[in-house]
Amino acid sequence: MSTPLNASAQKVQDALDARGYTHCRVVEMPDSTRTAAEAAAAIGCTVAQIAKSLVFRGARSGAPVLVIASGTNRVDPQRLAALIGEPVEKPDADYVRERTGFVIGGVPPLGHSEPIRTFIDRDLLAFEEIWAAAGTPRAVFRLTPDDLVSMTGGKVAAIAS
Repeated sequence: MSTPLNASAQKVQDALDARGYTHCRVVEMPDSTRTAAEAAAAIGCTVAQIAKSLVFRGARSGAPVLVIASGTNRVDPQRLAALIGEPVEKPDADYVRERTGFVIGGVPPLGHSEPIRTFIDRDLLAFEEIWAAAGTPRAVFRLTPDDLVSMTGGKVAAIAS
């Protein structure tokens, strides 16, 4: 008998199932997966295969923007600003939780409190499989780059600096 998922991780699994991604299964790890390096070590994959979720805020609009980047890449704020048409800033943890419904280190690509404009690092498309956060700093799920693009409706872009 398996242990039930944490409520936030279950919310992600429910979102996956509801959207037809029943092959994506949330797994709670014994070790932290909060950072890309921690996640890769816990999973046994490369850091580049971690689809890290970073939330930005439009400096004028205040709107959230989700960037899902390869774990080895840094997001270039100027490239992101050019894509959304306004400067971006890094919000605090309260903003991230309020706008996504999840804590930093556990923000998944789907299941948010509100629709969020999403951009996907094109470097993630080079992998057969990738791993994304699943609601908590210890929960992840495996997916393909095609799954990521279709489940988020995200725009694939060159966003790494």
